[in-house]
Amino acid sequence: MNKSRKAGCALILCVCLCLSGCGSSPNAMFENSRVSVSSVSNTQDTVNTSMEYLSKDICVIPKNGQTQPKSSFMTAKAALMINDSDQKMLYSQNIYKRVYPASITKIVTALVALKYGNLSDTVTISYNASHITEYGAKLCGFQEGDKIVLKDLLYSFLICSGNDAGIAIAEHIAGDVDSFAKMMNKEMKAIGAVHSHFVNPHGLHDKKHYTTAYDLYLVFHKLIQNETFLDIIHQPGYTAKFTDKNNKSKSLYFLSTDRYLIGRATPPSGVTVIGGKTGTTSDAGSCLILYSKGSDNKDYISVVLKAPGAYDLYAQMNYLLGFAAK
Repeated sequence: MNKSRKAGCALILCVCLCLSGCGSSPNAMFENSRVSVSSVSNTQDTVNTSMEYLSKDICVIPKNGQTQPKSSFMTAKAALMINDSDQKMLYSQNIYKRVYPASITKIVTALVALKYGNLSDTVTISYNASHITEYGAKLCGFQEGDKIVLKDLLYSFLICSGNDAGIAIAEHIAGDVDSFAKMMNKEMKAIGAVHSHFVNPHGLHDKKHYTTAYDLYLVFHKLIQNETFLDIIHQPGYTAKFTDKNNKSKSLYFLSTDRYLIGRATPPSGVTVIGGKTGTTSDAGSCLILYSKGSDNKDYISVVLKAPGAYDLYAQMNYLLGFAAK
């Protein structure tokens, strides 16, 4: 696609975001505008959005189309609830504001790993992966020289939320963390998530590492079409088997960080939580993205970012899930 055509697509997408709401098919919007694509020229290519973004049923939410007024109960910095079966927005608050995603970053790493990685590969844990020294960083506990199949490593990574596993995945697929971060940013743009920037695969804090609630929805919408990802996020726990540097068999058990899956939080009656991803740092606050089935058996994606604590996080998530229980 030449630059003129890219610019045209970007312009049309921006118009769609401004004029359209959930329930409109991005495919249909593009079809209606296709006649003008070839005539658009000399337009700044500010949003390099691929055709893939327009090829799926996405809930498109204009910036002025968010919930007004917002609920006083929702004290998180950003929140979003979408009926993903019908592409219908049910609640939307500050979804285009930049936020720190903490370990929700890991769903973007999973997106890249599932696309470019061979899940049957054997990964060797490096010194860098096994020597994360940041205070409070969650670790699986792998040691330098450990060897583990990529699929087991991905399960460990998402269920335990171990940052050491994230570095090991990044190094295995891209050679180093910086190169992997470039892949993450490229994939985000490819699905239309253009308001994010990532510098690492795990979400440990960096001022240049940020996203939006809407971008995370776009990632999750794509990921829940992957059966491996669905199986991972639905597990309340996982036993990873691997070998150490001396080829001695080892195993580690990881408990899910999702309180719904381990019985420490209960969704509203009629709602079934399939799974999701948590994230917590002092800068990001308490965060959660979730995939659920409503009482109508439809698919729902909900996001709460920067809640003041775990109790508030799950209480506010339940407020959103209440829309799926009606």
